[in-house]
This record gives sequence, C-alpha cells and structure tokens, in this order.
Amino acid sequence: MHRSYQPLKPVTNRFLQQRWDQSDYDGHRRKVSTALPVVDNKGTKTPAHVQLNLKKLQLQDERLSVINRDNGLLASKLAAIVRSKGQVDHRNHYHLRSLNADRRREELLLVSRQNQAIYQRITARQSEYRRQVWLDDWERAERRLDDVSRYPRGIAQKQRSHRRVKFAAVDSSERSMSCSTTDTERTGRET
Repeated sequence: MHRSYQPLKPVTNRFLQQRWDQSDYDGHRRKVSTALPVVDNKGTKTPAHVQLNLKKLQLQDERLSVINRDNGLLASKLAAIVRSKGQVDHRNHYHLRSLNADRRREELLLVSRQNQAIYQRITARQSEYRRQVWLDDWERAERRLDDVSRYPRGIAQKQRSHRRVKFAAVDSSERSMSCSTTDTERTGRET
C-alpha cells in the first residue's frame, strides 16, 4: 500500500488519476525544456573591426619586413666576409661633418675680430695713472720721514748686527765662536 499512488485530491479511480497526473507532468516538462528565455542575456555581438585588429596586423607586418631586411643585410655582410679571405674591414673612410660648422666658424671669426678690436683699443689707450708722479711723491715722503724721525733708518739694524752675545755656560770652542760671530752671521750659517 505504501507503493500505491496517493493523489492530492480525493478521486474515485486512482489508476486513471495517476495516468492523468503523469501525462500532465510530462507535458509540463516538455514545455519547460522547449521554453525560450524572455530576457536576452547573450550580450551584443562584437563588431568585426574589433575582432580583427587590422592595425596590429599592419604593425606586425612592418616589423617582420624590417627584420627580413636586416637579416638580408646581415647575410650579405656575412657573405662578403666569407669571400674576403678573413680580412678585417675596420676603417671608416668618411669624415664626420657638422651641418652647422660654417655657422660656428663665422661666429668664431666674428668673436675673434671683436676681441682683437677690444685688444687694440686697450693697448692704444694711454694710462690715466701717472706712475712717475707717484714714485716722486713716495720718495719725498720717505725723505720727510727720515727728516722727522729721531733715529735715521737702518741704524737699528746695523747696531743689531754688531752686537755680540755672551753665554755663561758655553764650551771654549763655542765661546770663541759666539764672541767672534754676530747674530746675523750665525743665523745665516745655521740655515
């Protein structure tokens, strides 16, 4: 009895009710399986120009053509090396030239002419300082200084050079040397 069909509503024939319920269920499952979605969640279709990036393909082609050209140059250089019996070509037979060398040369000539003109003006100019007047004035000032000073110049130095130094505890050889030599002579001999 536990395996027998139990309908939800009271019926007179359980067997018929089971068949009807089963057919309703199968119909429902069939409708569910064939039902289409109401909301379109597939998204928009990607445009062709976005799927196929032509610019990227063009850049790749250009890069490959540059690589092929460089490979061809390298292959031709290697072939030339193989044919040349192993000699090294390390000399550059071209001279470096600047595009603005003429302009720089003109500017250098202009600056050198201006410097020469300045030098000529400086050397042609007479000095405004009167050197001879200054020397004469200095000699007059020196003479006045000698006239007004109590002791003439140079006497103190002459007196100092003739002074003898005597020490109390000195050997006889040093005593004779200290008595006969002056301070200036000793300093000259020591140095």
